[in-house]
Amino acid sequence: MKTEVEERRINVSGLSIRYFKAGDDGLPLVLLHGDSASALDWSWVLPNLGATYRVYAPDFPGFGDSAKPSLEYTPEFLKQFLVDFLDALGIERAVLVGNSLGGQVALRFALSRPEQVAALVLVDSSGLGYAVTPLLSQLTLPGYGDVAIIGCQTPPGAKMRSWLRATLFFAHPAQAPSVWIAEQERMSQMPGFLQATLTSLRAQLNVFGQHQVFLDSLGELPMPTLVVWGTEDVVLPKEQAHDAVSRLKQGHLALIPDCGHLPHVERPEIFSAELSQFLAGVGA
Repeated sequence: MKTEVEERRINVSGLSIRYFKAGDDGLPLVLLHGDSASALDWSWVLPNLGATYRVYAPDFPGFGDSAKPSLEYTPEFLKQFLVDFLDALGIERAVLVGNSLGGQVALRFALSRPEQVAALVLVDSSGLGYAVTPLLSQLTLPGYGDVAIIGCQTPPGAKMRSWLRATLFFAHPAQAPSVWIAEQERMSQMPGFLQATLTSLRAQLNVFGQHQVFLDSLGELPMPTLVVWGTEDVVLPKEQAHDAVSRLKQGHLALIPDCGHLPHVERPEIFSAELSQFLAGVGA
């Protein structure tokens, strides 16, 4: 059974934020997208999840159709946004599901406010190992990313960037949803979006890899935690998933076969099944 997905807006600490809402009952689920993306990434799983849970999927500030002020979009800033977003909606306790950058934001929140997290789901999450594809880390070089922004904001550049991201994020780029490609192309031409992406990347990465890794802190997490990873992810290697699960008190691993960095987009049926199975054991 599927439920209707509503697009809404809310003011969070003076910023206009877009989010999607599905479902009216059950445990609250908050879905957090990755870098240079939007909440649209969850479109392929939102209707099904909304049949069982109350699901919220915001665009981070700087991304999607949320406000894009000129500032440093660090993971810590986005963690504070999550604190304020939950407060604005009156959500006291929720399951956090984060992909890539969203996973690191969810992890930071869970480490600082464990009492508010019923369960944690890290989907091809950053912050679980130093290795990352050089195709992203090289964008942090002085001047390189800034020049790339200029070209990618033009219509031809936006189209090329969208397809390049598809080859990086999908095990089968030719099968990337046309809606996903169009969203990437649209956002590339939005004022402030690529600048937010670059500041976010530089806050997470340098040319050698990820700045900060939280492996030594994972044992502090008291809540059930599911680590989901695409077996063909070339952005962040699946070995990081195995390492993370081995350090968790209540760790569970779900490897999505024949899948890249976005299991909820590329393999939504398998992703939803793994998530639902995990959540069946999580009480409100």
